[in-house]
Amino acid sequence: MELKELYKASDNRYSHADTLYRRCGNSGVLLPRISLGFWHNFGSVDPYERSRQITHFAFDNGITHFDLANNYGPVYGSAEETLGKLMDDDFRPYRDELFISTKAGYDMWPGPYGEWGSRKYLMASLDQSLRRMHLDYVDLFYSHRFDPLTPMQETLQTLVDIVRAGKALYIGISNWPLEALRFAHQYLAERDVPLLIYQGRLNRLDRKQMDEGILAYCADNGIGYIAFSPLAQGLLTDRYINGIPADSRMAKGKFLKQEQLTTEVENCLQQVREEARCNGQTTAQRALNWVLEQHGVTSVLVGASSVNQLKDNLETVIK
Repeated sequence: MELKELYKASDNRYSHADTLYRRCGNSGVLLPRISLGFWHNFGSVDPYERSRQITHFAFDNGITHFDLANNYGPVYGSAEETLGKLMDDDFRPYRDELFISTKAGYDMWPGPYGEWGSRKYLMASLDQSLRRMHLDYVDLFYSHRFDPLTPMQETLQTLVDIVRAGKALYIGISNWPLEALRFAHQYLAERDVPLLIYQGRLNRLDRKQMDEGILAYCADNGIGYIAFSPLAQGLLTDRYINGIPADSRMAKGKFLKQEQLTTEVENCLQQVREEARCNGQTTAQRALNWVLEQHGVTSVLVGASSVNQLKDNLETVIK
């Protein structure tokens, strides 16, 4: 049987702490400005050794925040299973240095209790997630999306009870509209389980969260904000300069459609590329910088299919 090389984290992993971390809202939590998302590239269809290499590089360079959800993969649940294996193989000695989040809200299993925001679904999902990740608790648990049919009090009280049961240290919400965010903020504050963070889509091509006032509300009320899809699924990189690569997300057409590459988008991409050139950056670095420059943003979530890709992203905040 082949023995895996034992992982020992770099002694210099916090050498850039002064520039890497930001305080998350009005809390004691410091998050790296670049956080590692497990949405893609960490599922059962992906090579485990590549996942190890990426997470080793991340942690060796101070990226302490790993972001997951119950249905990340593919297949559903397999990204959390990968994290569980990584904990057993490599990261158990460093558990108290890691900030691990997961979520529930989107479809996970068949039937009426396998998605949305009911107490039954959220409780069951988190228990499943903890088993898959081989953890006793997560640092942060999110309601992954707003449920327009379940009373908000039910969803939010479940989050309160999850914290009080010791299954999560903090709670957050993702993809909730502004008025629901206001209600959640007040409800949770009144129960001494403050809303730590809001997760939303924000990038140079999609400023809806800013236009709707969500980012400003978070900044004004001591709530952290973490942006997902800061590179617009790869559009805000140099990947599509010379057309659509056959192995790209756009070519596969699942999360990124060819019709999204409009003239308006092309013009915006050209502007970002020019700014990047003037600043001595890659397109991706400039796009990440733009998100991090917005008032109220704590961190950006990046996915990575290679160590080099993550290294390029990390050089946005560390040289």
